[in-house]
Amino acid sequence: MKKTSLRFLQTHTNMASVISELAPDLFGEGYVTKGGDEIFYSLFVETVEQVPIAISITDKKAKILYVNEEFCRVTGYRPEDILGENESILSDKRTPREVYRDLWRTISTKKIWRGTLCNRHKSGERYLSDLTIAPMLNGSGMITHYIGMHRDITQSYESEKKLINQKLLIESVINSSPIAMVVLDDQDRVILDNHNYKALVSDLDKGEPATYFLQLLRDEMGDLWPQLQSKEQGFNNREFKVESKGSHKTRWFSCAGNWFVENEVNADAFFEQTSKQYLILTLTDITKQRRQMEELHIQTLKTVMAEDERVRGIRETLLGAMHQIQLPMNQIRAAEQILRHKQDDQHAGLLQILQHIQQSGEEAVATMQKCIPEILQTAVIPVNLNQILHEVLLLNHQRIWSNDIEVHWRPLSNLTAMLGSENRLRILFKQLIDNAIDAVCGSDSTEKRLKITTDADADLIYVCIEDSGSGIPVEKRAKVFEPFYTTRPMGGNQAGMGLVMAKEIVNQHQGFIEIDPDCDQGCRFKISFPVCRQIPKRIE
Repeated sequence: MKKTSLRFLQTHTNMASVISELAPDLFGEGYVTKGGDEIFYSLFVETVEQVPIAISITDKKAKILYVNEEFCRVTGYRPEDILGENESILSDKRTPREVYRDLWRTISTKKIWRGTLCNRHKSGERYLSDLTIAPMLNGSGMITHYIGMHRDITQSYESEKKLINQKLLIESVINSSPIAMVVLDDQDRVILDNHNYKALVSDLDKGEPATYFLQLLRDEMGDLWPQLQSKEQGFNNREFKVESKGSHKTRWFSCAGNWFVENEVNADAFFEQTSKQYLILTLTDITKQRRQMEELHIQTLKTVMAEDERVRGIRETLLGAMHQIQLPMNQIRAAEQILRHKQDDQHAGLLQILQHIQQSGEEAVATMQKCIPEILQTAVIPVNLNQILHEVLLLNHQRIWSNDIEVHWRPLSNLTAMLGSENRLRILFKQLIDNAIDAVCGSDSTEKRLKITTDADADLIYVCIEDSGSGIPVEKRAKVFEPFYTTRPMGGNQAGMGLVMAKEIVNQHQGFIEIDPDCDQGCRFKISFPVCRQIPKRIE
């Protein structure tokens, strides 16, 4: 050998001795190091020594014959500490025996074994070893030695476990949340969801719930949606009414969302950082709260409307009574004028009586005039008639349910708003629906049906209220809007004034009300209102 090669071998005596022993198997029988082979030999030795993988060579009984520098660094053992020892010196009892049995079964059959062991550092500290053991065969195919290569994967294992634990923790938190949560990518694809969200898939019968709610949000928010998305600003308390299947067909949800950006982890993003935007969408079922609010709202409406109806009933009754008194008063006034014109002493007593009656009548009218309660004016605002009719149906729910009346409620979706007084319109429709319920209950027909529809065109909004009662005879249809006229056998305290009030409210809103002449079964009221026509800013 050359001197340089000899110096190299002197610094690697352990490796040289092992290689010399293995030379016949590695390089063939009669191998002699010389010339170019000497360079190859030194390169081979240097490579094994410097490779950043812990390498050990053992005999068939696992006695260690050679270790490289990386082996010493990973295990803490120097060559003089470990050469001649069994490889089991590195083993820790935490590794199950079955793993070692599998290891030996594999390598004994001339196969390569790959796996993970729990090893012990010279200091006593445990570490995880990603190990590969390969049998070395001679020319006859017999096992002569084993070469082991391993690396310490403790840190990477711990990092991976922490990541998995964090993921499980996040999933546990999300799944334990009482609200539906879902994470969506920039293509609206579901990346992560919880159990409550999965339940919505079947409960709502809307396909992918996230897609459905995203469409509602984008439609409602319009240009605000892309603005919030670009600035990564969230949104809250976006409420939507959803018609779903099941026992509770109508449900309410409050939506909230926040965008966040995550760096990509694929190979393409290694040198050039790229990111992706995600949306955390939460869907809170607020049906119970909305129903409680609705019940409270209905109770408030009942109180307000009851008081309003009482006041208006008194007012209309007094005005009607004054109107009725004026008829005989006019006749008395005419008779008085005739007697005055005659200037006949024979009728002086009668004239005096007529004057006394007229004075008493005027005093009675004046007294009633003072008793007429004032009605506060209500503001004119944009009104959704679908909402008004829905509230009136809720006000009459008990009567409808107790009388087993079938209600066909067919509102036009996205009905145009009209200008009007909410409370006056409630009184109008409650009067009409009350009359319809009375007609259905008083009819001999076995069918008990109430049908309410809304519609619209470019100029008008239409409301149709139809019942399956006995109907109103043709000859009486023009009179039902007159004061104190009623089709009922027995009238109440406000008999005959309901439709008068209804017509007055319609007129105040510049609308039109009629009984449909083409309805031959039951009765159908048709009401129409202008869409955009200007009406007084306040209505009594």
